[in-house]
Amino acid sequence: MPKKQKEITIPVDRKYKLYEHSVQSPEHDIPWVIAAYRNVFSKEPNKLREDFCGTFKLSCSWVAQDEKKSAICLDLSDEPLDYGKRKNYSKLNSDQKKRIQIKKQNVMSITSPKSDLIMAYNFSFFIFKQRKELLRYLNCCYASLDKDGIVVFEIAGGPGMIQRTKETKTVSINKNKKDKFLYIWDQKTFNPINHEGTYSIHFKFQDGKIAKDVFCYDWRIWTLPEMVDVLEEAGFKETTVYWESMNQKKRSVEYLPTKVADNDWSWVSYLIAIKRT
Repeated sequence: MPKKQKEITIPVDRKYKLYEHSVQSPEHDIPWVIAAYRNVFSKEPNKLREDFCGTFKLSCSWVAQDEKKSAICLDLSDEPLDYGKRKNYSKLNSDQKKRIQIKKQNVMSITSPKSDLIMAYNFSFFIFKQRKELLRYLNCCYASLDKDGIVVFEIAGGPGMIQRTKETKTVSINKNKKDKFLYIWDQKTFNPINHEGTYSIHFKFQDGKIAKDVFCYDWRIWTLPEMVDVLEEAGFKETTVYWESMNQKKRSVEYLPTKVADNDWSWVSYLIAIKRT
């Protein structure tokens, strides 16, 4: 009979540290999104709005890039915002701190100054279950962008995204790989009638202990065609999908613009909505 795992509760600071190491990589995301913006407008974006920002690690990395870059960070939850202030914002110098606005504010907001770039990562916009809610959000995004602007959505789909399953990966916090843990993505339920599902993140540690349901999500899984339709109604007449591709020369994964993609079992891609005025 298998030994029962001991379930534990982990401290707030620990859970957000594990999350950042498991799913965030500003060192890759920022150069990629700058290149994507350049592909559209042949210039570099400077003003970022990070929606559903959580601990806003991405925005802190953004303003640390150079003195021209600024960021607005929006989230409604005190807990990750407080963590971000303690662990990420505190590492910025005085000039960088002046160029970042951290707001406990709904993303259903029109913000100022207007942004060059809005990022909605980690499938966060799946929280909007009704089309009218999604449209309202996209209208606010459109109004919050400057005359040359893009919104970047990280989106997932495919049959593998809607089946009941668990995916795991080993993550190391320290470079010497002594502090390793198992990240577990748990797809719990999915209703094909309304495309709503529940998902969770668990963490399992080297001593066999497990922290369950550390992060829980109740989402509607929007498809790419649905998103493109609603974006067009919100004023975004141009959209581009960036799909995962293997760079054989570099032996690494990259995302490239495409209009045709393989029908993968599960996939993560980036949908870019473009505003030109």
